[in-house]
Amino acid sequence: MEDWELEFQWLRVQHIVKETMARDKLPDLQAVLYLIGIQELGFLQRKYTKEEKQDLMHIAVCKLLSTKGYFEFVGRDEDGWPHYNQIKPLPKEDVKEQETLLKILTIDYFKELELENGGFDV
Repeated sequence: MEDWELEFQWLRVQHIVKETMARDKLPDLQAVLYLIGIQELGFLQRKYTKEEKQDLMHIAVCKLLSTKGYFEFVGRDEDGWPHYNQIKPLPKEDVKEQETLLKILTIDYFKELELENGGFDV
């Protein structure tokens, strides 16, 4: 994916999230990962602790990287939280490259959701 296309598709995801969540500004990658984590958790609590918010972002990263074979879903615990096992080492990349990979995988995640749901009402 070329840089301009990545930025265009990422901006599209940001706008989908912004409109869906009725926010004033575009979300950053962490906010989008948090939302994916909630989606993957499958239920919404009124409030999450700081640790739970970190866990939700971790769930999102594992879910996204599972599409590239780095993690595999192993099940849910007694509280319904998903768990993953790492099955191969992550590539040694700098922070910018890691962020780019997560953005690409996030774009793919939203495209898949869009196909499953027949589009977004934004």
